[in-house]
Order: sequence, then structure tokens, then C-alpha cells
Amino acid sequence: MIELLNVLYVMTPGASLHIEHGTVRVEVEHETRLRVALIRLSGIVVLGRVNLSPYLIQQCAEDGRAIVWLDDRGRFKARVEGSTRGNVLLRRVQHLAVSDVERTTRIARQVVAAKIQNSRQVLLRGAREAAPGRDADALSDASGRLATSLLSLRSDPQLDVVRGIEGDAARAYFGVLDRLVRVDRAAFAMTRRTRRPPRDRMNAVLSFLYALLQAECTAALEGVGLDPYVGFLHTLRPGRPALALDLMEEFRSVLADRLALSLINRRQLAVTDFDDLPGGAVHLSDSGRRIVIGGFQRRKEEVLMHHVLQQKLPLGLVPHAQARLLARHLRGDLPDYPPYLYR
Repeated sequence: MIELLNVLYVMTPGASLHIEHGTVRVEVEHETRLRVALIRLSGIVVLGRVNLSPYLIQQCAEDGRAIVWLDDRGRFKARVEGSTRGNVLLRRVQHLAVSDVERTTRIARQVVAAKIQNSRQVLLRGAREAAPGRDADALSDASGRLATSLLSLRSDPQLDVVRGIEGDAARAYFGVLDRLVRVDRAAFAMTRRTRRPPRDRMNAVLSFLYALLQAECTAALEGVGLDPYVGFLHTLRPGRPALALDLMEEFRSVLADRLALSLINRRQLAVTDFDDLPGGAVHLSDSGRRIVIGGFQRRKEEVLMHHVLQQKLPLGLVPHAQARLLARHLRGDLPDYPPYLYR
């Protein structure tokens, strides 16, 4: 249980929420674990098997206070908001922002800068831990190219240029990512990012993790009331969750890439956890998917400091925090969108 930006998140299986004298009482195994004044909450988010009393749901609906249900993996299931029109107004300002080229570019630039900086941190850490030689040199060189990309963003480039900078940085990053593989490198070699379909085992792991991360970011945006299909960095296409893809850029290296490397380097994933398909595609087997999902869930439970909020959070809640910060920016409460930076 954690309160984040005036939203109560309840993740304890079997917890029950009741309204009592103007407070929300959280009960676990017939023991009161938390009391929070209802008036200070703007919403409640519950994950997994958590029960809410009908009276609490009714009071929140009457007050215009949102209640969001996610499953135990963080996937969005439902949202109840009563007769409030805040969700409509938020989506309206989101759509208007997309039509504003200057504002769209500013948000996209923040997202790309965070992605490059977080990716660079992964490479710098790998260079420090690598033995002196070709691996350390290649990682240091790529991190230098990412630093140059960050400097290019300071010149206030146009949106297409921002996208070009992001693409160049991604190629430099993925070009050396397999230098961070310390065991059985030949089996997990990766020369470039391939998606549909993945052409090697490392790409297969990354594609699966990115799909899990996209679902997390979509749920975070839905929970706030933003439209996950209307983004700023990614172009709008039918059926494409552009804003979810925007949001996940900040977390790819932190939540997905580092996890993929850990699973491989700790020998939790082996060659036998992959299937080679006709046409050169490589996918995770059923056993491989179970291993990756388990690792992903454990990674989400790791607690770290959110330096903008100055609050410790499970990593799995950071996309929800960023979605709320984006909503605050779009409403005009924050002058700029503060992206997530891993330190």
C-alpha cells in the first residue's frame, strides 16, 4: 500500500477497503493496516485480488473520485469515475496538445532525452564492469555517441529531427548491447534490433519484455484517464498505442534491457528456452516465457527513489507516477513534463 500524488495504490492480495467516518480503512486478515482521509485522495488504484465495499465505491462515484482496477500483472481492467467530466477535459487538452507542434516537440524531446540518458547509464555501467579491452572500448565509444545525441537535443530541434536523433542513438546502443552478455555470448549474439519477427535470441527476449512493458504503460495511462493511442513522439496510426509507446521509452533500458541481460548472465535463460521457427524467426518457448514473466514481476517489486517526487517507489509503479506527471503537465500544473531518469 502506498500513497502517490494523492492516489492510494493497494497491492496487497486479500486486502479490503471500507469507508469509515470519512476515512478509507484498509484491512488485511481482519487487521486494520492503514487509514487515509478520503478528502485528501483524488483516486484509488487496486491491483489483483483487492475488495472494495459498495459504500466506498458509491461515495467515490458521488465525489468524482476515480477508482481503477488492474489485474495482478498490472493490466488495466476497469475504471469507475461517476458523473465527473475531468476525464473528458484531460483527453481534450491531450488532443489539443498533439495539434500544437511546439508543445508536441517539447514533450517528445523530453522523452527522447530520458531514453538516451537511461540507455547511456546502462552502457557506462557495463564499461566500468568490463575488463579492459575491446568490450570496454566499444561500450565507452557508444556511450560517447549517446552523449553527443543528448547535446544535439539542446539545440531545440524540430520533431522530425528529434525522431532522427532517437533513431541514431538507438542504433548505437543496440550495436553494442550484446557486449554486456558475459556468458555464452555466441548463443545470444545481436548485431541490430529486429522485431517482426525477432531474428535472434536476444531480440526474442527484448520483444517479449517490451510487450509486457507496453501493457504496463497502457494500464498506467488508462488509469490516469489519458488516451494511450494519442502520442507525441510516435506518429498516430490506427490501432497503435502511440502514447503508451512514448511512455515506455523511458523504461526500456531500465526495466527491460537490464532484466534481459540479468536473466542471461545468471544463466536463468538457456538456449533450450527458445524455439527456432521457419523463416529465421526466434521466439521464447513456454518455459522461456514463464522465466521472463517471473523475472519481470520481481523486477517491478524492486524499490528505488523517484528523484522528482523524492519518494521511494516500487519500479512497477513508476510508469503510473510518470503518467500522472504527464497529466499534470497537460493540465498546465507543470511547465514541462519531467521524464524518469535512472540513477
